[in-house]
Amino acid sequence: MNRGRIAALVVAVLTLAVAGWFGWQALRPAPAPTPAAIQAVPLSEGGGVEGVETVATDADAPPTGGTPMAERVAVLGLLNKRNGVSREVTLKPGQAIRLGDVVIHLDACEHTAPYEQEQLTGAFVRLDVRGADGRWQRPFAGWLFRERPALNVVRHPVYDVWTKSCTMSWPDTGPDTTPLSAPRASSASKRPAAPPSDAPATPEIAPSSNAT
Repeated sequence: MNRGRIAALVVAVLTLAVAGWFGWQALRPAPAPTPAAIQAVPLSEGGGVEGVETVATDADAPPTGGTPMAERVAVLGLLNKRNGVSREVTLKPGQAIRLGDVVIHLDACEHTAPYEQEQLTGAFVRLDVRGADGRWQRPFAGWLFRERPALNVVRHPVYDVWTKSCTMSWPDTGPDTTPLSAPRASSASKRPAAPPSDAPATPEIAPSSNAT
């Protein structure tokens, strides 16, 4: 066998081997990308994703029920159990006030809609108190309800906070409300009521006779 035939045979074998390897790789399932291989999607200057159109959905729509949270006003009561002095605090959601060693934060307030079965007026309050060591602690954070104060209690030996009011309103009508129709007037003609069937009949008076 001459060298030309040997070289051709070697080339043929290598060609078959390479073709078989590529065919086997094509049939293999693609491996799942590892976290290191996942790249972040670039963001545009406006905050959107490049090449992706932002579409408004129902979740992006502003709320339509009740007074916006930022426009509500809550009145809270603060009691110093040590000296018995109490005072009122008026805040809007997102505001805080410091009174000596106490800081009161108001995160939200709300009262139930008029059509709800149970009427409650609540405020979400965070209370921070500075101790004798000068360090601030948070003994309470949660909802306080005026009508049911036992649902959540401020457990602090000196200070107590409670909800007095929340100024807000609910719409009379909306997508989930159905107005009641006014009662229709009766189509029957107005006639005097007939006497009851058991009423005594009017006695007939016989004509008087003058015959002698």
